[in-house]
Amino acid sequence: MALKLWASSAANALKLSSRAAAPFPASSISRCFSSVIDGFRYSDSHEWVKHQGDVATIGITDHAQGHLGEVVFVELPESGTSVTKGSGFGAVESVKATSDVNSPVSGEVIEVNSKLTGTPGLINTSTYEDGWMIKVKPSDPSELQSLMDSKEYSKFCEEEDAH
Repeated sequence: MALKLWASSAANALKLSSRAAAPFPASSISRCFSSVIDGFRYSDSHEWVKHQGDVATIGITDHAQGHLGEVVFVELPESGTSVTKGSGFGAVESVKATSDVNSPVSGEVIEVNSKLTGTPGLINTSTYEDGWMIKVKPSDPSELQSLMDSKEYSKFCEEEDAH
């Protein structure tokens, strides 16, 4: 009880409240506090895609890295490798588990984030920027339309976490 009272007092002093307006636009953060980015697409296996021109940049979502914990190793394919939508292209190892990473689109890997070899924790600290994993030239860009937008993905995560 004393801890709850202290937490409530501290939150009041810091002007924090679960009812307070979020410091970010509602569309850039979900209620489960995993961030999502408008304009990105998301798979149900928790990969994100940033599509620009004829390049799709792919990584794991903030939601996924949050559940994994501290990432300590990343396995990535080589440039020139073909990836298939829904199939694994690499793995992420954390202090909790090792998880396969699936490609949300089919195509050819044109670039691999070599920074992750020496600093795999970028997936935790810069999920949507420096923590990207591969860049793919999609063979069928229409596959992107089957992925979730930010609102759909936020709702998906909330429902998944509720179970």
